[in-house]
Amino acid sequence: MSETIAAIATAHGVASISIVRLSGPDALSIARRIAPHASLEPRYAQLQTLFDASGEVIDRGLVLRFQAPRSFTGEEVVEFQCHGGQIVAQEILEAALHHGARLAEPGEFSKRAFLNGKIDLSEAEAIAKLIEARSVDAARILARQVRGELGRFVDEAREALLRALAHSEVMIDYAEEDLPEDLVAKLQEQLTELSERLKRIVESSERRRGLIEGFRVAIVGKPNVGKSSLLNALLSYERAIVSDVAGTTRDTIEEEIRIGTHILRIVDTAGIREAGDRIEAIGVERSLRSVEEADIVLALFDRSRPWDAEDEAILEMLRNSGKEWIAVLNKCDLPTRMATEKLAPYEPVEIDTRKNFSALPERLKAFLDRYNVDEELMLSSRRQIEAVREAQQAIAEALPPLHAGELELFSYRLQEAATALGKITHPYESEEILDRMFGEFCLGK
Repeated sequence: MSETIAAIATAHGVASISIVRLSGPDALSIARRIAPHASLEPRYAQLQTLFDASGEVIDRGLVLRFQAPRSFTGEEVVEFQCHGGQIVAQEILEAALHHGARLAEPGEFSKRAFLNGKIDLSEAEAIAKLIEARSVDAARILARQVRGELGRFVDEAREALLRALAHSEVMIDYAEEDLPEDLVAKLQEQLTELSERLKRIVESSERRRGLIEGFRVAIVGKPNVGKSSLLNALLSYERAIVSDVAGTTRDTIEEEIRIGTHILRIVDTAGIREAGDRIEAIGVERSLRSVEEADIVLALFDRSRPWDAEDEAILEMLRNSGKEWIAVLNKCDLPTRMATEKLAPYEPVEIDTRKNFSALPERLKAFLDRYNVDEELMLSSRRQIEAVREAQQAIAEALPPLHAGELELFSYRLQEAATALGKITHPYESEEILDRMFGEFCLGK
């Protein structure tokens, strides 16, 4: 990290302000050539004239210095806040490159912050996801991780594992000495509690992942019950083709909407029935796959048509799917011909997609708000979930050897668990792995 890096830290486009960031050992000397009249007093914003490499005026903007190690990267950092647009910021960046800086790679500022101990990997991941957050729920969860909540939990869990490991080593080294009789029982109790907590965190994170990624909602039903009409009604525009001809929708259609604080990825599927041709069969197969991939299923039934074998097959499929689903009775403006007692236990929502369907978004909002009340810590990435699952399994596998007095194997499993948890905050992977992880960040971050 001997090089000084530079990048535009704001998105491309027209805006009131753009930010160009410098970080590294030569940040001050380069900044003084761009803003020669600035005193560069730490944490003091100065309005200065900014010059290019040939001495021509670029702009008048703010110059801010963040002194090492009290900066985001832990290095000397200087930021230029100039008038927004694609030209001015680019000219400042080109001047910085001319004076010796190197163009930063995507995520390189955050990578330097991590390597300099300013943030751990869980905070870095949360920052990257927070930038792209599209819902209030995601922003709240990630803000907690940016403040170090996950890192503190990992540190506490690893400390508990290391204490247990130290006790194990004492028992191995001093097997002939008198040790507290209840030591093994206490270790087993503490580790069982930790293992169960880790398991709850994994399960809660899996269950609530839609708060960050968006909940995947599949609309299913037999042909011509109004699935595409419901999608159009939710979107407030004609996204899907609507026709009285059964089988009009032959492929899945996916769009995003927001209900309350939640982002929903709505999937309109082909009607589920015995397919009449190969193309329709492929559509039905994709519909069934959408049910498997969905977090929630909206099962649409036509109240104006008699209950038949196709409705029965869909109901049976949902009962056996293990998915959370909401029964929806459509076309409630028409005379009722369906015997609705089959769906009565599921408290179906009655709607008319052409006139009144507000009850469905309200039911969905109430349904999804349940995920906000879970007080368990949440993991924000698949990598974090796999690391905690690996640690939990290692602890669970350590308990039988402890009970049997096989302390070497017990210690080995605890070391595995501690290493797995360490992957969340301070992994021991190679530089190449870190480059790949931080390379997914946006440029200038």
